[in-house]
Amino acid sequence: MTQGTQQATAWIYKGLWKILVDLFNVPREAPTAPPGAGQVHALKPDLAFLRYLKFKFWLALAVIDVLIIGLWLAVLIADPMIGLAIAPLAWGIAIIPDILAYVALHLRWDTTWYIITDRSVRIRRGVWLIRESTVTFENVQNVEVRQGPLQRHYGIANVHVQTAGGGSVGPQGTPTSGHHGLLEGVGNAQALRELVLARAQRSRSAGLGDERLHVAPPVGAAALGPAHLAVLRQIRDLL
Repeated sequence: MTQGTQQATAWIYKGLWKILVDLFNVPREAPTAPPGAGQVHALKPDLAFLRYLKFKFWLALAVIDVLIIGLWLAVLIADPMIGLAIAPLAWGIAIIPDILAYVALHLRWDTTWYIITDRSVRIRRGVWLIRESTVTFENVQNVEVRQGPLQRHYGIANVHVQTAGGGSVGPQGTPTSGHHGLLEGVGNAQALRELVLARAQRSRSAGLGDERLHVAPPVGAAALGPAHLAVLRQIRDLL
């Protein structure tokens, strides 16, 4: 994408974003945590995730653009009059998808929020339809960090929060069930994973094998003091 196209798409996006915000009442800020949520972390996908999405799209789009412009040049060489006549159509087909992609990818990034409280992970996405899902730490069974070669190049990864009875992950890395939380494109994936695990381990039924931390020690004679033993002897004698 040329510098001029970038400036044009940025200008269009700013105007379109304002229209969408006003028309669909799209929230500009992060979702608010409920009262008593404790320490709250509100974060978005890393900016590198936006560059990652653009690279993937424009890599595929470049092939189509080269094909369209190549066909137009062939027509222009064969018949200059027809070539000049269809020039606006050919260049429009090549450039308009770039603009649409810029707008769509920025909207995706702008409207994605991850809210981590003491009790849950809340994920919000969408403009036309705003989708929010909540994964409570009491149900968390596993937290994975997944990173492909291209994601590694951009320094980002996806964090998958899996719960009891959680569903599988689709071919594009999206959850196929409501029992799965996907935090995609984060730049501090390992630190985020440790944060989720630490908060999940504070729950009695976290399902991470830490239930033993919450089980009360057995009561035995070694745990009783002399006063307790004296009372027990009195009960025994009365019986």
